[in-house]
Amino acid sequence: MFSHIMVGSNDIERSKRFYDAVLSVLGVPAAVSNQNATGHTRLFYRHDGNTFSVVEPINDEPATFANGGTIGFKCTSPEQVQAFHDTAVANGGTSIEEPPGLRQGSLGAMYLAYVRDPDGNKLCALYRVKSSA
Repeated sequence: MFSHIMVGSNDIERSKRFYDAVLSVLGVPAAVSNQNATGHTRLFYRHDGNTFSVVEPINDEPATFANGGTIGFKCTSPEQVQAFHDTAVANGGTSIEEPPGLRQGSLGAMYLAYVRDPDGNKLCALYRVKSSA
């Protein structure tokens, strides 16, 4: 459904340090960095056919986060969710909502953690618990 997800940053080097560390927990290689035609830096994280990008806004206005928006990252275990959360917090992110843990919902059991990156973008690490039924 998606070709890529892109968020803005007000400090691209800070974002690179943050996302290189956090996404490495998921097995994502460090960002490929380039400049677009206007000279703005873009970071591209590619993994399993997906692309997540962090960019300097090309209109030179401050980057802002989406109120109500969340970007979810699929994890392979509850331990990976916890590591994602802990790495995010250790690299300038902020833990938000409930502590990482198991949640029951209409879609079944999920192990979740929510953080905000240094620019305020809301991130979710999610592991869907396999049903034994």
